[in-house]
Amino acid sequence: MANITKKVSWSSRADESGATGEGTPLLNGSEQPRHSRQDSLRGRPKEIPHNEKLLSLKFESLDYDNIENQLFLEEERRMSYMGFRCLEISRWVVCGLIGFLTGLIACFIDIVVEELAGFKYQVVKENIEKFTEVGGLSISLILWAVLNSAIVMVGAIIVAFFEPIAAGSGIPQIKCYLNGVKIPRVVRLKTLVVKVCGVICSVVGGLAVGKEGPMIHSGAVVAAGVSQGRSTSLKRDFKIFEYFRRDTEKRDFVSAGAAAGVSAAFGAPVGGVLFSLEEGASFWNQMLTWRIFFASMISTFTLNFFLSIYHNKTGDLSSPGLINFGRFESDSVAYNLYEIPLFIAMGAIGGLLGALFNVLNYWLTIFRIRYVHRPCLQVMEAMLVAAVTATVSFTMIYFSNDCQPLGPEHTEEYPLQLFCADGEYNSMATAFFNTPERSVRSLFHNQPDTYNPLTLGLFTLTYFFLACWTYGLAVSAGVFIPSLLIGAAWGRLFGRLLAAITSSGSIWADPGKYALIGAAAQLGGIVRMTLSLTVIMVEATGNVTYGLPIMLVLMTAKIVGDYFVEGLYDIHIKLQSVPFLHWEAPATSHWLTAREVMSSPVTCLNRIEKVGTIVDTLSNTSTNHNGFPVVVQVTGSDEPAKLCGLILRSQLIVLLKHKVFVELARSRLTQRKLQLKDFRDAYPRFPPIQSIHVSQDERECMMDLSEFMNATPYTVPQETSLPRVFKLFRALGLRHLVVVDDENRVVGLVTRKDLARYHLGKHGLEELQLAQT
Repeated sequence: MANITKKVSWSSRADESGATGEGTPLLNGSEQPRHSRQDSLRGRPKEIPHNEKLLSLKFESLDYDNIENQLFLEEERRMSYMGFRCLEISRWVVCGLIGFLTGLIACFIDIVVEELAGFKYQVVKENIEKFTEVGGLSISLILWAVLNSAIVMVGAIIVAFFEPIAAGSGIPQIKCYLNGVKIPRVVRLKTLVVKVCGVICSVVGGLAVGKEGPMIHSGAVVAAGVSQGRSTSLKRDFKIFEYFRRDTEKRDFVSAGAAAGVSAAFGAPVGGVLFSLEEGASFWNQMLTWRIFFASMISTFTLNFFLSIYHNKTGDLSSPGLINFGRFESDSVAYNLYEIPLFIAMGAIGGLLGALFNVLNYWLTIFRIRYVHRPCLQVMEAMLVAAVTATVSFTMIYFSNDCQPLGPEHTEEYPLQLFCADGEYNSMATAFFNTPERSVRSLFHNQPDTYNPLTLGLFTLTYFFLACWTYGLAVSAGVFIPSLLIGAAWGRLFGRLLAAITSSGSIWADPGKYALIGAAAQLGGIVRMTLSLTVIMVEATGNVTYGLPIMLVLMTAKIVGDYFVEGLYDIHIKLQSVPFLHWEAPATSHWLTAREVMSSPVTCLNRIEKVGTIVDTLSNTSTNHNGFPVVVQVTGSDEPAKLCGLILRSQLIVLLKHKVFVELARSRLTQRKLQLKDFRDAYPRFPPIQSIHVSQDERECMMDLSEFMNATPYTVPQETSLPRVFKLFRALGLRHLVVVDDENRVVGLVTRKDLARYHLGKHGLEELQLAQT
């Protein structure tokens, strides 16, 4: 049995079990499902490309496992001790560069947003003041709405038409990338440019968004670019860091970039490291932690240094991140033991509100996927949201009669008087007529009686729905700041009500303290991060006293929220049908074995294989395999072939491109041996097989795969239980795991999709279907 020619698409088993209604997939690999699958795809309505009950086949895995072939071993043997030291030093240099550039980008975004938003609010404010006296405020409203829509239109057009992957905060995409899923175009230079311009437009355009989430994506793109020492988009190769041109190294650097992004956004270097650890990297070591921390620190201090120059306080490094919650002084915010239950109750409220937010956003996203999938519609929706946001804000400010005296040390940037008496300002305007970051700060720090309860209640209600509607638009925008703002508003309201209930309450119920706890509860209820979020909040407030209450609140919010629905990022990952592997295999899956999970039959190649066979195998569109077990026939016996290695599609393509054929090697003694450098130069955009021309004579040549294949691939016996397979696959970051029988013959292959298919649903273990979309 030389080469298994009969090929079945990866997902045939899933369809078979679906088609025949059996619980256990059939193993004979019959060709029967091919037509049923086509029918099912034809029968499904056209406008629904995603469904959380499907797993998409368009996502490939990253290869976190080193390919230990003979070339790799030879290169390692040639490397001196100094060579290894230099590699280590260059890793540190790359991390420093990542931190520096991420900090610069954060600084650029911050300054541009400040200037443009300041200009916009100044124009609108002068207009409102002019028309308050003479009447005709509707003109001001139209001006504000048109300004917002125009700015957001620019942001939405570049995202929808040029780079759709730059929409949203980018955190779900980076989570997937660090999990080992290759999301197309996610770490390209073009994505970075669109992301930065888009986030500036959406924040200046007055949408209910923050600029913090996109910083994480920007940091990751910077890391992926810098660590490769070249730009494939600009066609420039700087001939540096060539050793890092493979998935293993790139993924480590991307986790450093994500951490640097968090630390630039919140001024929280430790929080950044923990974010990468909690959300991202599946493979972790101590030196990596140390390097990531270094990148985070550099990023925060780069941002500080350049912002200090911008604020004319050169060298003053005390304003840490893009969002600065301001200092919470210890005496004003002391808390007592009897307040802990109140905090926990707030955590539960945050969990409930977060779950409501996520459910609403889930239905909204499904609606968008079905009906708003054309770029022009997406741009129109973004403009509509911008206009509605301006109109709602204006209406709230117009009908609010919450007037506060302008104190001598008034902190309002753009105080609007409207219909208040002279020397007073409208406090609803402080919340709405401002960038979200400033609103958060004023909710934390203004005097206890700045906002009356009605103002806070209305603000929470309207902003909640606006933020929910805004997340998922075709603009680059984060959900961190809106969540903090909603939470700070209802937290402050909670504090005001407590003070009202207890007559002597003015002493202990400081609304600023409850605003902080509310903000943490709301954010925890929406995104469900625990460890990193606690540290980020503690670092951003600059006060460790709040560690315990924030931790309790986040834990409660997560427990309560998880009872109803998953976190926002996980929902969006599911809706994209990404084969995402969680930390553990599903709890009740021990009875499943590798034989039931694997894909079979497998397309194998011989160790010395005909070029024509290889070209046909790679060109076959029905089986878009990326890894091929290499088998060897025992000479002179009719036993089935045994496994001797694994070779990847990308390697075969490089071999075909360089025409590494046995016959040519014999005839031309001068031919240069292929080196690892040739494989690294082709990374990450390997040419498609269609672009490689192989003549009819060359098809008859033979190719020796022995020095290029990974001679020691990871294998498991076919009786291994699913959790064991899962643990091996997830912890080592594999892409292919070969399943063998007791004679070391290949019986199947386990890939990411085979493992991600199983998950624990409401009715026990469920299996997802696979789809081509």
